[in-house]
Amino acid sequence: MAMEIERKFLLRDDSWRRSAGEVVAIRQFYLGRRDDFSVRVRIVDAAQAYLTIKTGAGLSRGEFEYPIPLADALDLEPARIGRVIVKRRHRLPLGRHVIEVDVFEGDLAPLVVAEIELESENDLVDLPAFLGLEVTGDSAYSNALLALSGFSDTSSL
Repeated sequence: MAMEIERKFLLRDDSWRRSAGEVVAIRQFYLGRRDDFSVRVRIVDAAQAYLTIKTGAGLSRGEFEYPIPLADALDLEPARIGRVIVKRRHRLPLGRHVIEVDVFEGDLAPLVVAEIELESENDLVDLPAFLGLEVTGDSAYSNALLALSGFSDTSSL
């Protein structure tokens, strides 16, 4: 099984922007979701599209991702559940890891979330000071739930 092992954080401040590198535009929507299972379509830079199936919750989850024709992704969008998520993903190098900072747009702004993909659950990472509260496993910060319910807790932003 393909596994995604990642930690997710809110950010303390904007100091991460000094080391931000590559930026991609992401548009994504969900075709299905139930407890610990989702099917997502993601369009990157309006040029490439992927179908992703995720299983499980928390630090380690099953993740199956397949490229699909952009035209198919666009044709699937009317079948979505919930809102379309629009965000800009900034990639920041961190030793042998990469921090991906997602800056949400539209009605999910000003939410900003950082993710670090790990090689194993025991992978140690020296976390930069701009990372704040860890929200790994907090479903309120899952993209699937954001698509369906939005986000209303601005007290921690």
